[in-house]
This record gives sequence, C-alpha cells and structure tokens, in this order.
Amino acid sequence: MLASKKCAALPSTSICSRSVAPLRPRLSGKRSSVAAKVAVIDVTDKTFQSDVIQAPSVPVLVDFWAPWCGPCQMIAPMLDEIQAEYKERVKCVKLNTDESPQVATDYGIRSIPTVMIFKDGKKMDTIIGAVPKASLIKAMEKYM
Repeated sequence: MLASKKCAALPSTSICSRSVAPLRPRLSGKRSSVAAKVAVIDVTDKTFQSDVIQAPSVPVLVDFWAPWCGPCQMIAPMLDEIQAEYKERVKCVKLNTDESPQVATDYGIRSIPTVMIFKDGKKMDTIIGAVPKASLIKAMEKYM
C-alpha cells in the first residue's frame, strides 16, 4: 500500500517505474494487433483545434492522460479497441497533459484519466476515471 502512495506522489521513483513496466506499450508507441489498422492519434495544444474541434461530424473521444498515471495506462487499450471496432464512425485521440497542459487547463481537467466526447466542435460528455469499456461505448453511442 505504501508503494502505491509513493508511486502516485513521486512518479519518477524506481518503485513507480517497476509498477508500470508491463504497461509500457502505450509509452513506446506500440499498438496491440487489434488496433493495428486504425490507431489512436496523439494530439497536442497545437493540433487540438484541427484534430478535435474541426473534426468531421463523428464523435471524438479525447483521452487526457499522463505517462506516470497507472489508471490512464489501463484505459489506453480500451480506446485502441474502440477505434478499431468503430473505425471511421468515431475518432479516438489522446492528449498527454504533461506535454500539452493548455488544453487540459482550458477544459478544467483536474483528474486523469478523463475522457471527453466532442461532436461538431462541442464538448458533449465527460467520463472521469478508469471505467469499463462498456461505459465508454455507452457514452459515445449517444452521439453517433
């Protein structure tokens, strides 16, 4: 129990590095074979407007995450699967809040993981925390 508290408080400790080692595929840019054909893309403060706000009329799921966040690593494969299953009917993107803090600040992100759903340039829904894949799909399908 103490190790997990230390990990959350000090993400650069060796304890934290060991605890998230099995979750490294997201950090290295590798994708599961399920999502190999249609990948979740990275967005930044600079590309958020064009990749999310100006996206075609499909729901856009934005995963606000950070590399040191264990629950963020847990939902990453779910978004890969959703993108692979729904293909062009949905767009999944991820925004690293450490590298692109402005968008996170603009949308009031206080906890990660947070998934926001946008459609036609408007924020439609917010899901906070590591939720089951079914919860993400149910929220997304309301806007399809």
